[in-house]
Amino acid sequence: MWMNGGWGWMPWGWIFPLFFLVLMVVFLVFMVGGGPMCGSHKTPGAGATPREELDRRYARGEITREEYQQMRKDLE
Repeated sequence: MWMNGGWGWMPWGWIFPLFFLVLMVVFLVFMVGGGPMCGSHKTPGAGATPREELDRRYARGEITREEYQQMRKDLE
């Protein structure tokens, strides 16, 4: 009744359980381990006002004095 004795699907039968297992592991890592979507990872300066961020950039030397003054003037 069954083709090949009913075992014709076996060569590919390991793919679906393996795929399901991988999905479960990924799901558990994100739910328990606090993956990047959980909100526990904040970027530096998150929640800072534009003026505070401008001050930080100037303090780190990322922008020149002229750029700082122009950007500060633009923000006001």
